[in-house]
Amino acid sequence: MLSAIILAAAFAGLALASHFVSILVAMIRCRRLTRPHPLPRSAPGVTLVRPVCGIDNFVDETLRSSFTLDYPRYEVVFCVANAKDPVIAIVRRLIAEQSGVPARVLIGDERISTNPKLNNCVKGWAAAAYNWIVLADSNVLMPSDYIQRLLAAWRPDTGLVCSPPIGSRPEGFWAQVECAFLNTYQARWQYFAASIGLGFAQGKTMMWWRDILERAGGVRRLATEVAEDAASTKVVRAAGLHVRLVDPPFEQPLGERSARDVWNRQIRWARLRRASFMLYFAPEILSGAAFPLLAVAFVAAGLGWSIPAAVLLFAVAWYGAEVLLAHVAGWPVTLLYPLHGLTRDLLLPLLWADAWRNSGFVWRGNQMSVDDDALPADLTAAD
Repeated sequence: MLSAIILAAAFAGLALASHFVSILVAMIRCRRLTRPHPLPRSAPGVTLVRPVCGIDNFVDETLRSSFTLDYPRYEVVFCVANAKDPVIAIVRRLIAEQSGVPARVLIGDERISTNPKLNNCVKGWAAAAYNWIVLADSNVLMPSDYIQRLLAAWRPDTGLVCSPPIGSRPEGFWAQVECAFLNTYQARWQYFAASIGLGFAQGKTMMWWRDILERAGGVRRLATEVAEDAASTKVVRAAGLHVRLVDPPFEQPLGERSARDVWNRQIRWARLRRASFMLYFAPEILSGAAFPLLAVAFVAAGLGWSIPAAVLLFAVAWYGAEVLLAHVAGWPVTLLYPLHGLTRDLLLPLLWADAWRNSGFVWRGNQMSVDDDALPADLTAAD
């Protein structure tokens, strides 16, 4: 019995220490800026490729932010797969209103993979006028120094610069839970991994130097995985380069979210991580507070301590550190944050288990599976 108590105490202590270290790294990397990044001495031309599909919350604002960047030489290429998509009217209106920035909308779907987003981006990549190309989702809100921050993260050994999405403007309980997933959990661990040389691409924002991807086979090389960011990570690592993250990351306004919205997004990402990076995904079940809290309760029971008091003290330390991170970074946080964080941590084991049990998911109305070939059947047959 004593050995079990020692093991449980060691596990809880190691989990809390790892939690604190990852939070410290994220606090340093994600702290809010006091002033915008300056322009680089040589401001190279940059192409922003923004795939759009349907009407998202805040879509007018996030797409409009493409035109308000404090950068002297860039263009915006909007990509739409379906000519009947209602978002086209918004895009064309914004282009007409913001005539000072070169912009165009390309319509069509080149089916190079089972990934609809990648298929939508192919024409934008081919049409890009510049060698610095940023693939940025339509729901990313771009600050005025968006391009400067991306360029500032580039190093000689860099193959790709990305930003995880930071949830902002949450409305309602489940949107707050999604912030607990996106911000103080996923972004935190991504920054920790990147800081020790294990950066992973995130499809929300990906800045490429065109030649790096072209040497690997071009944008079609990203069709080798169901998710283009997983393929991007593998391309960069195969070239002996690193994926780097921008400091601090860019936000995605959420608005109102339902429990189903949060679950569907998180289970899609979990299944994709399981399929593409199984060895990294396997220990994720231990990354939240659920099992450390159970270990603390076990230790308290074995030593005759008050279980509620021990669990509460541990939870205060765990979620208090996350609240501090959110405060330093300027991320949304309320007095109910411990409840949002606990809800997230109770869902994490369920997401992990379901990711192993099932493979299918729905993305913007498209039924997909992580077990499918990345290339569509007709292209595979043609090879």
